[in-house]
Amino acid sequence: MPGFAQANELPAWKALMEHHDKLGRGMVLKTEFEKDPKRFEKFSHNFKNEADGSEILFDFSKNFLTDETLPLLVKLAKDAKLEELRDDMFNGEKINFTEKRAVYHVALRNTKNEKMEVDGKSVVEDVNEVLEHMKEFSKQIKSGEWKGYSGKPIDTIVNIGIGGSDLGPTMVSEALKPYGKKGMKLHFVSNIDGTHIAEATKNSDPETTLFLIASKTFTTAETVTNATYAKKWFLETAKDESAVAKHFAALSTNTQEVEKFGIDSKNMFGFQDWVGGRYSVWSSIGLSVCLYIGYENFHSFLAGGNAMDHHFRTAPLEQNIPVIGGLLSVWYSDFFGAQTHLVAPYDQYMHRFPAYLQQLSMESNGKAITRSGDYVKYTTGSILFGEPGTNAQHSFFQLLHQGTKLIPTDFILPAETHNPVENGKLHKMLASNFFAQSEALMIGKTPDTVKAEGAADELVPHKVFLGNRPTTSILPQKITPATLGALIAYYEHLTFTEGAIWNINSFDQWGVELGKALAKGIEKELNEEGETDKHDSSTNGLINAFKKKGGLA
Repeated sequence: MPGFAQANELPAWKALMEHHDKLGRGMVLKTEFEKDPKRFEKFSHNFKNEADGSEILFDFSKNFLTDETLPLLVKLAKDAKLEELRDDMFNGEKINFTEKRAVYHVALRNTKNEKMEVDGKSVVEDVNEVLEHMKEFSKQIKSGEWKGYSGKPIDTIVNIGIGGSDLGPTMVSEALKPYGKKGMKLHFVSNIDGTHIAEATKNSDPETTLFLIASKTFTTAETVTNATYAKKWFLETAKDESAVAKHFAALSTNTQEVEKFGIDSKNMFGFQDWVGGRYSVWSSIGLSVCLYIGYENFHSFLAGGNAMDHHFRTAPLEQNIPVIGGLLSVWYSDFFGAQTHLVAPYDQYMHRFPAYLQQLSMESNGKAITRSGDYVKYTTGSILFGEPGTNAQHSFFQLLHQGTKLIPTDFILPAETHNPVENGKLHKMLASNFFAQSEALMIGKTPDTVKAEGAADELVPHKVFLGNRPTTSILPQKITPATLGALIAYYEHLTFTEGAIWNINSFDQWGVELGKALAKGIEKELNEEGETDKHDSSTNGLINAFKKKGGLA
């Protein structure tokens, strides 16, 4: 795309390089707080979620930021034309230029019914029509009006999908489990490993189970294979093909393939081609969530995302929370050499949140080609990982505190828990760890402090913590549907900001295609007798060993 430069050729990038060289490793966060008592006020922001009136506190003060840093980062965003690209996205322009598509998942959560168009045509009506279908269907399931072929109400949902068609619904339904329908069982099947579908069906009753087949094209190999097995399993009990209509629904756009499979097109929930897989939980792909938590809560989830959209679209860049988060990510990746980014939610319900963010971040920005088709001259795409606290503290936090790598970290903790066990004693204990970890990563522990604690001389180096590790703390009131929607949208727009600065297309995913294409050929070879010699010696040897061990040779 013309008009966009390599990021390192932008004037602000060069200014940031000079600023970094001056700042270097000489910036000590502990000292910065001692010098400026108002540092927390200066570098923290309250997001007021108009969806439910709650607030989310974003504390960026424990990051490598000075009064000079943030204006330079904002200048970088302006030089990279972030605002222009953002406005193009919200205006329905085809910013996913390699696939000639708009990037319009924001239209799925347009709960205020604002004007939104693609190619001059309003999308509001189509989006609302699907939502109305989801509302009607979810109410029928919830009330028991919808019954299976034997007259029993549905009490089990099995969502079959992969990638965004699985990660989003799985994460959201886990995070919002306190809002789930009592007695409703929910299974998510994604892996082509037969164990996944076998375990889901093992604990399900064909008479009371509803399968949701989530695939835009209804041709995704893993999903169709698992769906075919599910149908076979179901018919072993139901015996009647017509019963499929009561137990299978399709989250798809391919009517022909859906009907060919045997699903009634009335049980089909569509979505548009401008909905990327990793953004699809806002669409009918989120039907499992809607059935589980109810339409009203699902609508609140959408409204929370919409509230963050409004902030991202209208707030000045220097006060724009997702923009600041994205700029910090670029700052650490390209100026400090950080290769990873940790997200640690201190909330057990959010245990799948880091896995969801992995796809959002790494599939979006795991690119090495700029929008003009040139190889990038800088680092892109952080390796994102995470686990819930406090579990993570007892596994990989050692590396954060005393390892050689710089790992910027986001900590997330709701001030209010859904389960105030022991009158909130456990939540206070959890919170104490949340606050202590970010403080410990910042202040460290000096040799003098270790000695004062009575450590033997030979142990002093082993007990020293260098500190000065940057963290962002995110403190919502409670994990509600609206809060979760806002948090997801925050990370979406953070990821968008990164991609805009790096001048890459964050919305295609050609990198997933090569392995899938090769797998089709190898699958044929696995069904053929004898050994194969069509690959390199390693691949040949592995395939032949597998066939032999599996009794296929």
